[in-house]
Amino acid sequence: MGESVAEATITNWLKEVGDKIEADETVLEIATDKVDSEVPSEVSGILVEQLFGKDDLVQVGQTIAIIETEGDGATTSAQETATVEAIAEVTKTVATAKESVAAVSSGPADFSNSDKFFSPLVKNIAKEEGVSVNELEQIEGTGKEGRVTKNDILEYVKNKDTKTVATPVKAVETPRVAPAPAVAQKAAPISVNGGDEVIEMDRMRKLISGYMTASIQTSAHVQSFIEVDVTNIVKWREKNKTIFEKREGEKLTYTPIFMEAVAKAIKDFPGINIAVDGDYIIKKKNINLGMAAALPNGNLIVPVIKNADQLNLVGMAKAVNDLGNRAKMGKLKPDDTQGGTYTVTNVGTFGSVFGTPIINQPQVGILALGAIRKVPAVIETPDGDFIGIRQKMFLSHSYDHRVVDGALGGSFVKRVAEYLEAFDVNRDL
Repeated sequence: MGESVAEATITNWLKEVGDKIEADETVLEIATDKVDSEVPSEVSGILVEQLFGKDDLVQVGQTIAIIETEGDGATTSAQETATVEAIAEVTKTVATAKESVAAVSSGPADFSNSDKFFSPLVKNIAKEEGVSVNELEQIEGTGKEGRVTKNDILEYVKNKDTKTVATPVKAVETPRVAPAPAVAQKAAPISVNGGDEVIEMDRMRKLISGYMTASIQTSAHVQSFIEVDVTNIVKWREKNKTIFEKREGEKLTYTPIFMEAVAKAIKDFPGINIAVDGDYIIKKKNINLGMAAALPNGNLIVPVIKNADQLNLVGMAKAVNDLGNRAKMGKLKPDDTQGGTYTVTNVGTFGSVFGTPIINQPQVGILALGAIRKVPAVIETPDGDFIGIRQKMFLSHSYDHRVVDGALGGSFVKRVAEYLEAFDVNRDL
């Protein structure tokens, strides 16, 4: 999943226990940050156990399922034997607990009154083992935010069985406590006139909404704007785009040219390439440029070009095209959106002259590229000034005023403009 990804949420099991699975066949779907991914099986066999349920948060490296494969006469490794024995031991523990725990069940446990979140798998084990809601709420979970995991409840059942055998349990009257007030959930809005359509946000849109709101509440946003003459860049691209596509099999857009200038400017002003963590500033060693990309469904995602300052223009173009194409096809990997240190968004794609983008936390700056337009401009020459037609655009720099002052924020975007205006129209690819 990538070295920067630590956990993922299971969003859907595509295979159930007992299903036959072929090698490389998708078994389940997961979600990390804003990327949904499919997890294929590395082997062929039968799915005999799911160790986590839907909506469970799983750490990278944890085993999530057991697949039984057909033997080929090879000797079972010590690790495989240990795994089989461990599964057998868990099964034996559960079976022993079922026989030993004496409890009178008053019907299926009702989890609706509990304020805590329990995964479907944990709930099912609790019901099968006769663990009441009150008991379940007392278990100290080892999962994220104190959630009770499968191992937690199995350990509880095992210990409960031991205590039941060793010491008779004396009935103790539980003090009557007033139930906690139920948390009111906002009901879906209803169309008054019957003509409005009410649509719930999808998972990604909810994430984007949360990130943008949190960024506004976290950073003191301020903007600097500068107009840039990109006539030389437009002429150079028109002259070279066909040659580039025939030679490299890649389209040559303006984006890699702008990304190259941004990476160079960050090297000149490393104070932009930082992150904020509480009262501490983290200076980033690598320059990893995020490029905001609009998806076909209207959502937004920010894949990251790693070590962008080490790429030449051809390498930058290939990286931009690769990430952009995979974003549109939904083929990004979890690590493709991690580790960004500065972000660039092209609002000019939709005709906007400039914009005021929201900072991608925990970064401290984001640059918006406006639309390139033909405009009348004053041209200075040795023979005097005259009016001519030039290709111009606006750069909009949003930065976090907690740690980036106007001098740094304005100087940085000015340096980007200087690199763009100094672009060599005779440059070789």
